[in-house]
Amino acid sequence: MARYTEAVCRLCRRSGEKLMLKGGRCLTPKCSVDRRAKTPGQQSTGRRRRISDRGFQLREKQKARYTYGIMEGQFRRLFAQAERQQGITGENLIVLLERRLDNVVYRLGFADSRAQARQVVRHGHIKLNGRKNNIPSYLVKDGDSISWRESSTRTGYYKEVAENIDAKLIPSWLSLDKQNLVGQVVSLPIPDEIEAKFEGKTIVEFYSR
Repeated sequence: MARYTEAVCRLCRRSGEKLMLKGGRCLTPKCSVDRRAKTPGQQSTGRRRRISDRGFQLREKQKARYTYGIMEGQFRRLFAQAERQQGITGENLIVLLERRLDNVVYRLGFADSRAQARQVVRHGHIKLNGRKNNIPSYLVKDGDSISWRESSTRTGYYKEVAENIDAKLIPSWLSLDKQNLVGQVVSLPIPDEIEAKFEGKTIVEFYSR
């Protein structure tokens, strides 16, 4: 499956809620979910059909994919990994998604959206434990350090991040030295502190059929 390249606002409208795919724009009056509440595509003039249980399960799975910007094959592999781990599969999946390096870069405030964070990582601006890492899907571990390459600190983008970093909210499982823009994984995230816009249990039900 190829990566989605159309307008991401259509994904939010299709899901029926804001998935914060465009960062700060989603909080402004320009957000398409606020301006156009209907789902994308040709609108039927008849009565709206009730969504089936299977349809609801699919929608939750797609919301998870859209939120973290990953393809179906990647998502299936991550789900299989969550199944192999001890504990509740749905919660394991949410934690694995949060541990992705691009998501951590986003959570630290180094990018306004996960898509932007993925680009920052791929372009080689980020160091993990002192070494360059350009793999967005890399799963961080407890104690890992996330920082910027020295050459990247001279870019206009880095200066913009540094100017706006004080306004960013950092989750409790991460810490950030705002002076030097160096983040650290204090502990692995737990499902209760992750504001997931989808239900992990429902995704498990989808793949169980």
